Amino acid sequence: MSTVERILIIVYCVNLRHPLNHIFVIPVVKVVAVLRLFGSVALNVVEANQKQNNGESKRKIPLAVKKEVEAALLEYLYSSRSLNFSDAEHMSKNSPHFLKKLVENVGYDSDIRRSVARFLNYHPINEFEPFFESIGLEPWEFSAFLPRNLMFLSDEAGLLDNYHVLYEYGIARVQIGKIYREAREVFRYDHGVLRSKLHALEEVGISKDVVCRVVCFNPRLLINDLGEEFFELVKKLKCLGCENSWVEQNLVETTTYNWRQISHLLELLQNMGCNDEDISKLVGRCPGILFDDSGRPALLLIGFLLKFGSSRSDICSILLGFPQVKVENFVWNLRRAFELLFEIEMDAVNIGRIIRQHFTWLGTCSLKKASYVLYNLSTGKKNMCQIIMANPLVLKKWTLRAKIERLPETREMRMQRDKIMFLTSIGFVENSKEIEKALKVFRGKGDEFPERFDCLVNAGLSESDVAEMIKAVPQILNQSIEVLEAKINVLVNDLGYPVSEVRSFPGFVTYSMDRVKLRCAMYRWLIDQNVVRSSLALRTIIGCTESRFINKYVNKHLLGPHVWQEYKQTFTSI
Repeated sequence: MSTVERILIIVYCVNLRHPLNHIFVIPVVKVVAVLRLFGSVALNVVEANQKQNNGESKRKIPLAVKKEVEAALLEYLYSSRSLNFSDAEHMSKNSPHFLKKLVENVGYDSDIRRSVARFLNYHPINEFEPFFESIGLEPWEFSAFLPRNLMFLSDEAGLLDNYHVLYEYGIARVQIGKIYREAREVFRYDHGVLRSKLHALEEVGISKDVVCRVVCFNPRLLINDLGEEFFELVKKLKCLGCENSWVEQNLVETTTYNWRQISHLLELLQNMGCNDEDISKLVGRCPGILFDDSGRPALLLIGFLLKFGSSRSDICSILLGFPQVKVENFVWNLRRAFELLFEIEMDAVNIGRIIRQHFTWLGTCSLKKASYVLYNLSTGKKNMCQIIMANPLVLKKWTLRAKIERLPETREMRMQRDKIMFLTSIGFVENSKEIEKALKVFRGKGDEFPERFDCLVNAGLSESDVAEMIKAVPQILNQSIEVLEAKINVLVNDLGYPVSEVRSFPGFVTYSMDRVKLRCAMYRWLIDQNVVRSSLALRTIIGCTESRFINKYVNKHLLGPHVWQEYKQTFTSI
């Protein structure tokens, strides 16, 4: 027999209609994965079989059939397996997936109750499956919990005993699955241990009903270390004047708590300088400080304030005046405020000052993103920083769902607009890096730039040449018309260079007149002494450092240093 044929026989046996289904544990999906190694024919057979089974599994069992199958399973568990009646009844009525599996094994016939009973008598089931399903676990959850070598509940030491303790205490059977999933150790306790732990929770002062609700969502309370942490927390709260009724009232039934973290938060508040009376008032007014996410948002809030320079006493005062809002939302709002201030490049000192001084309302307002505010205000980051620092309360106008009104155009905004209009008119691309670079170094009014541009054009340069010079060295336009004319005059008349020389060295225009006159005077003297060529590049004469100019040119003549010092005294501002 070939390998493919053997696998096909296995596939046939795991067909949900086959009576030997229960003895094979290979899921059809896994068989499909295996068959991929052995050819497309076998693969097609298995996938077709899987589709058929999926279609059948989606059918709902008719109510009449379901009742008959429940009765057969109840009779088997109670009469044949000797489970107590209440356990057997609960398992039979609260395991719909298992009931469907039984129906699929025996098929539909006129006397399905008898067929299921006969099947169960000859094919003992894994009792853990209907048991786990009946206590609230889904099949995909409890598959990992099924014991490898056990089929009967009575073989698992302590399981049923501790299960009985829980539901007899008052915990609903369908909620016991959560306890099993998160604290399996509970079901291995010796006789009497679990009952003593439940009573110990009552002795702390918590009512039985509250114990049932809290244990369902915090099952690990029934484990030694975590139970002790809970007891310790309750004692601390009692010392602060918080009664057990207050604890019961503020414990959320559907929440899992980190008792150690809550205790740590209480200790931190005491270390901050808050006395017991202050803490009692704080948690009494805002219990979420302790119980929301086990105090994690409150810890984040304290860290946030410490980062921005708040002292311990400041934090204590801030928390005592904490508004009655969810701590998590408060922290989220503060973070939004910080992100807005950070994104507009406000310095850390001013960010810290604004957050400390306006802590309460910043935490209760949700601000829009910085990019959205900047766009709608039609302003830049620097201007927005100045507006906020002058009046931080302006942030209240930029909250979510608030309509943002554009700022009135200021003198600075008009100047910036004029500069941008001029630059785009000579070939700059709006919002480009080139235009951003130019705006950072520009000084003066935007309406002065066209006149300075025309001055360079009138000196003999083309408009395109001047535009390229400005892109390379934007500071050119910071020079007044008088200064530009004087430098061009020195270049042409004193040094003898054509005006086109400035195209290759546009930085010439940015140097001071004193530097230009000093270097030109020294250069002419060196030419007269036949020490240097008369054709040195302009960049060489003006652009090099003073030490290099002296070493390379001035020191070539014996009297050079003396003449240099005389010229320097003449140009006293150097």
